[in-house]
Amino acid sequence: MVRYVHYQWAAVFEVEAAMAVAASVVFGVRGLPQVEGAAVAALLGLAGASAFFGLLAVSTRLSWLGGEKRDFECAVPLSDPEAVLPTPRESIRRGFDGAFMVVVVVPSLVFGLLWGPWAIGWAVFFVPERIVKGVYAYFWERRHGVLLWRGKVQEQPLGKDQFLYSSPRTAPPA
Repeated sequence: MVRYVHYQWAAVFEVEAAMAVAASVVFGVRGLPQVEGAAVAALLGLAGASAFFGLLAVSTRLSWLGGEKRDFECAVPLSDPEAVLPTPRESIRRGFDGAFMVVVVVPSLVFGLLWGPWAIGWAVFFVPERIVKGVYAYFWERRHGVLLWRGKVQEQPLGKDQFLYSSPRTAPPA
């Protein structure tokens, strides 16, 4: 189980690391790109669209837009309130997913090597969306006085990921 906010922030760092890997390879092979106004404008437009779609995903209940607000509101309490939850450091560590990083690196390398160095910028689409979702979830947690978790529930059929919430209490000192 991982805290939802940590999951989103970990994804931001994964994308940044993937872009750094892809940039070092692509720039090493093709050279540094020349600053082009159209390319910068396209990347800024992509980032703006990403932030807009991230905001739509967390602020609406429409399932075809992501509808994470509905998922937040339908979160169920942890069945065992005394369960030992991951520490913030452990939650962040669990939030990292190497497969997602590979999904970003491989197309970035292909696009960058085939079309040009600016093409690795497509991955910037993930960053603003995840930042918006993480910030929204953080304020949602504060507004409701709970911590929002994302994870598998053993009692649920198929063990699919689900949103859970817990008290924000901290563990007593040992």
